[in-house]
Amino acid sequence: MKILVCISKTPDTTSKIAFTDGNTKFDESGVQWIINPYDEWYSLVRAIELKEKDAAVSIHLITIGTADSEPIIRKALALGGDEAIRVNSNSSDAYFIATQIAEIAKQGGYDLIFTGKETIDYNGSSIGGMIAELTDAPYISLATKFELAGTTATITREVDGGEEVAEVDLPLVVSCQKGVAEQRIPNMRGIMAARTKPLKVVEPIAADTLSSIISYELPPAKAGVKLVAADNVSELARLLHEEAKVI
Repeated sequence: MKILVCISKTPDTTSKIAFTDGNTKFDESGVQWIINPYDEWYSLVRAIELKEKDAAVSIHLITIGTADSEPIIRKALALGGDEAIRVNSNSSDAYFIATQIAEIAKQGGYDLIFTGKETIDYNGSSIGGMIAELTDAPYISLATKFELAGTTATITREVDGGEEVAEVDLPLVVSCQKGVAEQRIPNMRGIMAARTKPLKVVEPIAADTLSSIISYELPPAKAGVKLVAADNVSELARLLHEEAKVI
């Protein structure tokens, strides 16, 4: 069985975020880059667990990015991927990215495609569904558990008030979130092996770009805390209504 795991490069949550060119471009100066946690901790690790149960499973990684994303994909290889593909593009358009992944998926004949539920930079959550549509495969989002018996997957995901369990035959696209697997750290053997694992670079196919970034905006600075006396209920209600605007 062949699994394709989608890997995205994202800024570390501790990085200081700034913008340039009139707030139209993200300032990458001094930014620490990491694998998107939803891709690494959940979708990739679950794929690795499936391979540990069945040696016939092959894990391929794919990322859309320029050469500066290769350290990220190498770390994913160190965790347990068998080989990687980098589509040489820096596009941030979800449809363009999904089209590139779908093309590789169709060429490779993958049985299972894993994505994280979203990336922590754009929080779009749209890539998995687009890939499924472009590859004509079923799609289950926000999986918290994933089990595989032969060619049938049993997937659990959270819904309002409880859980939903679905059974779906492969091929299949799944987006993963917390609960599917537990975070792992690359060991030295994996790090050394990752240096020689195949990393294929391909040029993107022609595809429409359906969105563009007009500008970025930082959230407003946090205001100071206002203390209200315990017996001053009317003032508390006024502040919640007029300033916090939560009632």
